[in-house]
Amino acid sequence: MNDQRIAVITDSGTDVDATFARVHDVRVVPLRIIYSDGSTFQSGVDISPDEVVRRLAEEIPTTSLPSPKQIQATIEQARDDGYQSAVVVTIASALSATNQTAHMVAESMDFPVTVVDTKSIGMMAGFVVERAVEMIEAGVPYEELGDRLADVAEKTDVFFAVKSLEYLYKGGRINKHIYRIGSMLNIKPVLTCDEGGYYVMAKKARGWEKALSTMVELCAEKAGRYERCHIGLCASINTKDLLDDLEARIREKVPNVASVQRYELSADLLVHTGPDLVGMGAQEA
Repeated sequence: MNDQRIAVITDSGTDVDATFARVHDVRVVPLRIIYSDGSTFQSGVDISPDEVVRRLAEEIPTTSLPSPKQIQATIEQARDDGYQSAVVVTIASALSATNQTAHMVAESMDFPVTVVDTKSIGMMAGFVVERAVEMIEAGVPYEELGDRLADVAEKTDVFFAVKSLEYLYKGGRINKHIYRIGSMLNIKPVLTCDEGGYYVMAKKARGWEKALSTMVELCAEKAGRYERCHIGLCASINTKDLLDDLEARIREKVPNVASVQRYELSADLLVHTGPDLVGMGAQEA
């Protein structure tokens, strides 16, 4: 427990590093993965990314946000454990109703709760969680955390590419226009989250290798705006072998790197991206 007794709570879609979460007592509320036979799993608890990928050949499942009861129970447990307030950091509200649900729960409780919308997804949303922990442990007052973390979210960018847009389209995460572009002439859009947290096309590339190069260029451009920056790299099961090369490329283009962190995609995010994703992001250090 930190000296300020401020709990940090997030959802599994932020891909917070498990060791970091354990060391700093970040409470993770899992998203749910649901199959047509009625079986339901909690991401990161009772289903692994490997298992999701194995079953994709048979069925693309759906995902569901944590229930209000789960979020409330997590906050109440933090209070019972001695915390005096909480910060709940979620993936983009444009991509999941988790943020709105957390707001609803917070408003119903007689306990100070600040809800933060990262306007991002996966590892880069997790970077916002890490900054929340750092601020709290550095003594930033609870009343300042909401505004300061909103500023951090604005200075956090994510880019990613997938070999097939089928999963994003079937999951309702991209519109028909982007899907059609990605289905034509081997075009591989590099996607990002806009200011509202929605998936949008950052740039078109022809072919997978060009998409990777384009992603590195876009990330380097964002990183170059900061005196120092944190870089995140993410891959799914079929693309992990690309991470060494991608790190070398971004380090060559960005001399002001404070840290590089690598992540494997969580089970719930794999449902919407498929097994062939590569992601990269930059955040002001």
